[in-house]
Amino acid sequence: MQTILLIIVLAPLLGAIVAGLLRNRVGRTGAHQVTILGVGLSCVLSLYVLWQFAYQDAPVYNETLYTWMVSDGLRMEIGFLVDNLTAMMMAVVTFVSLMVHIYTIGYMAHEEGYQRFFSYIALFTFSMLMLVMSNNFLQLFFGWEAVGLVSYLLIGFYFKRETAIFANLKAFLVNRVGDFGFLLGIAAVAMYFGSLDYREVFDRAPEFASATINLGGGVEWSLMTVICILLFIGAMGKSAQMPLHVWLPDSMEGPTPISALIHAATMVTAGIFMVARMSPLYELSEVALSFILVIGATTAFMMGLIGIVQNDIKRVVAYSTLSQLGYMVAALGASAYAAGLFHLMTHAFFKALLFLAAGSVIIGMHHDQDIRNMGGLRRYMPITHWTALLGTLALIGFPGFSGFFSKDAIIEAVHYAQLPGAGYAYVLLLLGVFVTALYSFRMYFIVFHGKGPRDEHALAHLKESPGVVTWPLILLAIPSVFIGYLTIGPMLFGDFFDGVLTVSAVHDTLGQIHYEGALAFLVHGMQTPPFWLAMAGLVTAWLVFSLQPKIARTMGNTFGWLHFVLDRKYGFDEFNQAVFAGGSKLLGKVLWSVGDRTVIDGVMVNGSAHSVGRVAAVMRYLQTGMLYHYAMAIIIGLLVLLGWFVLRG
Repeated sequence: MQTILLIIVLAPLLGAIVAGLLRNRVGRTGAHQVTILGVGLSCVLSLYVLWQFAYQDAPVYNETLYTWMVSDGLRMEIGFLVDNLTAMMMAVVTFVSLMVHIYTIGYMAHEEGYQRFFSYIALFTFSMLMLVMSNNFLQLFFGWEAVGLVSYLLIGFYFKRETAIFANLKAFLVNRVGDFGFLLGIAAVAMYFGSLDYREVFDRAPEFASATINLGGGVEWSLMTVICILLFIGAMGKSAQMPLHVWLPDSMEGPTPISALIHAATMVTAGIFMVARMSPLYELSEVALSFILVIGATTAFMMGLIGIVQNDIKRVVAYSTLSQLGYMVAALGASAYAAGLFHLMTHAFFKALLFLAAGSVIIGMHHDQDIRNMGGLRRYMPITHWTALLGTLALIGFPGFSGFFSKDAIIEAVHYAQLPGAGYAYVLLLLGVFVTALYSFRMYFIVFHGKGPRDEHALAHLKESPGVVTWPLILLAIPSVFIGYLTIGPMLFGDFFDGVLTVSAVHDTLGQIHYEGALAFLVHGMQTPPFWLAMAGLVTAWLVFSLQPKIARTMGNTFGWLHFVLDRKYGFDEFNQAVFAGGSKLLGKVLWSVGDRTVIDGVMVNGSAHSVGRVAAVMRYLQTGMLYHYAMAIIIGLLVLLGWFVLRG
């Protein structure tokens, strides 16, 4: 098993090294061949590992590969923990990554930096695998920071564009805020548990269930609450939860393939995975769970509303990601960890499909991303149209599609939750179903229906994307439709996550759902509010944006203030620019004026030089060049020393 796991991790890394460092020797063809070979091998072996755990009852693999350092008894190691959760994540990450790699051959065919891009996305895959396969907090943090670094490089791939540089710097800085909290959480674990190994920490966690910590002011806080919230702050950055969500929409400045990889299977899912992996800790803090539940539900609803007013095709899908991540986080807060992970899996397939379909549309429209310039594309791009429709139906939770099973399970679990804020979260998640269907089918009807592109030149050259682009769409559409129906039983109500996720009896919301099979779940779901809200959103989108577009214009004029608020994204960017960026600049100016110019330059550097000059100016008069002056100075000095010794005696 160890050899297989090492190959899974190192194959993408080797491909990244060859494509990146030997790019001139291997050329464009060699770059995509070596990276696809590496990720493809990793994908095949990951599926084999998943099969072993799902059908062969393979034992959990938890081994240390080597010890990097021991400091005051704290062991810092590199190792793998592979169980059902890890195996599922490995399969999802490598499969989606493989589809993105293949798709990139067509999408980036005429772009500069071709080899560099393939090197980056293979390195991204390696980083995410190191994260999900880790058996300790140190390696988790390495993978955590590695995916952040590679996302920075990929978002700013077009480094000659100022908007791309601004976007990747924004992503980097916002994630530094989250990662600071994450690092403090890991430091607290190391301080109190004396170990960074998952199993040791999880086994000892009940000992600290009632432990407190003084953070100042004489107020005692629950140790587990502090650790869990600090760790979740890291997840808020990586998985883009309010208010640390602002970087994710701007990540659209990177090429479309990386948008699919970031939003579907790598960086943004890291926070979801981390909280689920830490379930033995989170189950000891209801305050942390309630906090997570409220943040997730708020993000799901409010980010979905912004998607309604977006006109950039990629940004519509990006805000959809923010909203769906909110659903996953809400599931974690309701202790329905399996439901959150189940939605992570289904979402990975249909969100990658939607991003890659959007990229196919962008290719057909000669890189015009404004949906207002599109229309009627179903006649010219049939494969893109049908796969995009399947992905959209999965996204809104249409009965039978993968998103239906995972989203309904989350809403039902939150409905049964008894934590503070659960009622608030349930209402927002229900409203979010209507909003999701509205913005999703708004985009679908505008792009694929209607009269056709406004640009006659674009219309004349409009055609279906090449096979290297459309085949990944077809392969992603298959699990987008069927994976939910096939896996809901074992993943949510079976034993797939037994011994992996920890859920206390009082928090077992999934256990309160009466499950009699996928078909019965489907029939029951069609009688519940989420189904009718989704259908209401679909019909509203058809009526407003397809059948009677003038209604949309009338509503835009009537509710102009609301459109303004949503278009400005609730003012988060302006607030951050004014308060944090502006405050940082002001602080920098003060430190430069007082600290650098006055203290360092004025006192330490220039002051020292001036002092030496003044002393030298005085000493210069003692250097007369007359021998009798020096002799007199020696005699006087000798008399002074003799007098000092006599007086001391």
